[in-house]
Amino acid sequence: MDTQATEPVRVDSWIWSVRLTKSRSQASAACKAGHVRVNGTRVKASQTVKPGDQVRLFHAGRERIVVVTRAIGKRVGAPVAVECYTDQSPPPPPKEFVAPVAIRARGTGRPTKRDRREMERLQGPR
Repeated sequence: MDTQATEPVRVDSWIWSVRLTKSRSQASAACKAGHVRVNGTRVKASQTVKPGDQVRLFHAGRERIVVVTRAIGKRVGAPVAVECYTDQSPPPPPKEFVAPVAIRARGTGRPTKRDRREMERLQGPR
């Protein structure tokens, strides 16, 4: 594996190898859509990366900023993959608070106008 560390690797293959995307086709599609930047410039999937390059990937609603520490071309396990990059990503945004849904007792029938207004008030503006 040390021979691979010195060779430059395609960016889509590297993103997939270090498990930033689930499939190589997703990594390639992200490159094609312009969601991948290497050292600040948008790149095609065939662009090579080497140790020291900064890779920015916008995937699954989150921006990942990683610095390549080792270039690998084959997919590896998660513990090994973490050693191949330094993560500088901002923390993920907090999950949105979801208001509890008003649950009515079974068999109580159709809600009255007052009940409906109370449920809408609990649900908040749409």
